[in-house]
Amino acid sequence: MGAALEAGRPQARPEPLEAVVRVVPDVAGIDKRFDYLAPADTPVGALVRITLNGRRVGAWVVETGVTPPAGVTLKPVNKVSSLGPPQDVIDVAEWASWRWAGRVRWLLKSASPPVSVRGLPAPPAPGPPIVVPHSLPVGERLVVRTPPGDDGFWAVAAAAARGNALVLAPSVSAAAFLAARLRRMGVPVALMPRDWGRAAAGGCVVVGVRSAAWAPVPGLSAVVVLDAHDEVYQEESAPTWNAWQVAAERARRAGVQCLLLTPCPTLEQLAWGTLVTTTRSDERAGWAVLDIVDQRKEDPRSGLFSPRLVALLRGGGRVACILNRKGRAKLLACAACGELARCERCQASVESWESAALRCRRCGLERPVVCQNCGAQKLKLLRLGVSRVREEVEALAGEPVGDVTGESDEVPAARVLVGTEALLHRLDSVDAVAFLDIDQELLAPRYRAGEQALALLARASRLVGGRGSGTGGRVLVQTRVPHHEVLDAALHGDPGRLVAVEKERRQALGMPPFVALALVSGEAAGLFVEGLVSSEAVDVLGPDEGRWLVRAPDHDTLCSALAAAPRPAGRLRVEVDPLRA
Repeated sequence: MGAALEAGRPQARPEPLEAVVRVVPDVAGIDKRFDYLAPADTPVGALVRITLNGRRVGAWVVETGVTPPAGVTLKPVNKVSSLGPPQDVIDVAEWASWRWAGRVRWLLKSASPPVSVRGLPAPPAPGPPIVVPHSLPVGERLVVRTPPGDDGFWAVAAAAARGNALVLAPSVSAAAFLAARLRRMGVPVALMPRDWGRAAAGGCVVVGVRSAAWAPVPGLSAVVVLDAHDEVYQEESAPTWNAWQVAAERARRAGVQCLLLTPCPTLEQLAWGTLVTTTRSDERAGWAVLDIVDQRKEDPRSGLFSPRLVALLRGGGRVACILNRKGRAKLLACAACGELARCERCQASVESWESAALRCRRCGLERPVVCQNCGAQKLKLLRLGVSRVREEVEALAGEPVGDVTGESDEVPAARVLVGTEALLHRLDSVDAVAFLDIDQELLAPRYRAGEQALALLARASRLVGGRGSGTGGRVLVQTRVPHHEVLDAALHGDPGRLVAVEKERRQALGMPPFVALALVSGEAAGLFVEGLVSSEAVDVLGPDEGRWLVRAPDHDTLCSALAAAPRPAGRLRVEVDPLRA
């Protein structure tokens, strides 16, 4: 443990410096903790300013009442800037730094108020009793599989009736809408991160997006995560912590119920908790009518625009056309029968390889250039991400067409829109959604490709309305694999059909949740994995394009091995539970 030595002339302070505190400095590359003198009333979690190595930096108080090393004169903190995360949040941050192999300072940043908070407001007076139409199911760790159109507010209201609940939503607009609905019911609400002080004061329901998993919630009574399958809950920068898992850990430590609501739970979530479903008829009615266009039978000259798609574009109503252009996905199809070239082991797409063979990017299997369906040896490349898609759709629809990507500031008012999957998250409702080439998602070389594709179809169902709503629209998908398990699950409104296939496949391939994975990259990655190779508990695969995949039987083994490996100097990224592996 480091100790900061006194230097320079002492500065006068009105308050006595009586407490010895231990701090985590907000400095990159420093993973030590240091002892300082602070005012006696400095709380755990407080944000302070300290002098370290001759410069003033920020820090978090993570321990008070510390016994300093003998014979060392400590420096005082320069300033107590703000209140910060409470002890229970700091404890979870310590756990998360191990679980996702990252520096705790990054997690404490997420748990800190966006502006200085010197004091807390008085807790709100208790409101009238909350009347809820539905009670929560029994159990501490529940995965509630809901129809796509279910907004989950029944669970939020029931959790609010218990007291200080924590509610996570997938978007800022969804969180604000939930907060407004609760306030109309007379429920005190703290909307994160703006209302950090109100949340810390207690007596309210805390609502927010991913970072709200770190919100202060005194007397936590329940946790609800809406659309828990959504990848937005996972932090992209390292450490790649996941909000639903952080919230679930907080609920476990507090001994309260945690509910994950989702139309398509992941295998990791199903392994975590007990599945709760609605009636089969209600769930099926919540999924939209799925119109599958088998492009193997279409005229190849029509490209992305089958006759049924053209009829949909010209038929009236607002239509969203989805074509993901991101990435470098390539698909090969048989020139004779039109079947896609797929891996016989994991069913992902395969690509041409240097050895004149076909290679699967997902599992690494190689095989000769032969069509599995008809035996032909001539394959053709299907080019995805066609240029001028918007112009071609505009010509077919006979009217102006808008386009939307992740970088677009707003959604055009056009009747027909073309865009990446970001378009699905910019709209509240449409009459129809058309996936111009769903195979790019179905056969992506990622182990979670099937779950990610089903999530897109669930989002599309929510936008157009379920088949049981009476006003539901349609979801059209163009594909060369019309019997794929993802499409089968969406067609029947039964995500369990995909779960059964995915579970068996991942278990055979050694993929999560049956193993734990980490992706290591960066200029120092080679030196870092050398420290892991000596461990018999983990397997190191690679390098592949400068990245190594680290695999272990479980997260305890993986995270302990990552924590024990020396960290060399240089840029290093360790991504635990990689979404795109």
